[in-house]
Amino acid sequence: MEVKGKRIGFGLTGSHCTYDEVFPQIERLVEAGANVLPIVTHTVKSTTTRFGEGGEWVKKIEEVTGHEVIDSIVKAEPLGPKTPLDCMIIAPLTGNSLSKLANAMTDSPVLMAAKATMRNHRPVVLGISTNDALGLNGVNLMRLMATKNIYFIPFGQDAPYHKPNSMVANMDLLVETVEYALENKQIQPVIIERNKEKG
Repeated sequence: MEVKGKRIGFGLTGSHCTYDEVFPQIERLVEAGANVLPIVTHTVKSTTTRFGEGGEWVKKIEEVTGHEVIDSIVKAEPLGPKTPLDCMIIAPLTGNSLSKLANAMTDSPVLMAAKATMRNHRPVVLGISTNDALGLNGVNLMRLMATKNIYFIPFGQDAPYHKPNSMVANMDLLVETVEYALENKQIQPVIIERNKEKG
């Protein structure tokens, strides 16, 4: 199903090193005619790293989408029954936010938007970026994979010899994953070879 005319929430969590892969996909959604509402965690908004300043990332996503960011739980709550989304995306989704989502914790605007969308039986698309997908967070990843209305951007090990527990989504497949999710389908394959790093 095309994203044109769809109302899509786009949540960013604190995997700053992945933003350069994500922003072209936000642009693709907008260019395809989607109405994209940006939602950010406190970490995204307030943290400065070697990958950039939080305020600059916020400014950039507002420019790309044409909307002010939703940056509080109070602002995100109406995305439930009052002003529902057709689809909610979280990309990148950190291991921290992944574990909270899997255990029904709602302590950020992004997680509130996801919870509100799930409540409406609409698709939630996840693009993971976590160093412990094959470690302690594996149980949370599998719990979400078995949860109704949750769909994953295909992911794989990004550095299997240097970070063997790390898995990251192939963000180039974000739009295609959303198109499938809007038809209640999971794009396949889900687990892919992402990096041919040599040991």
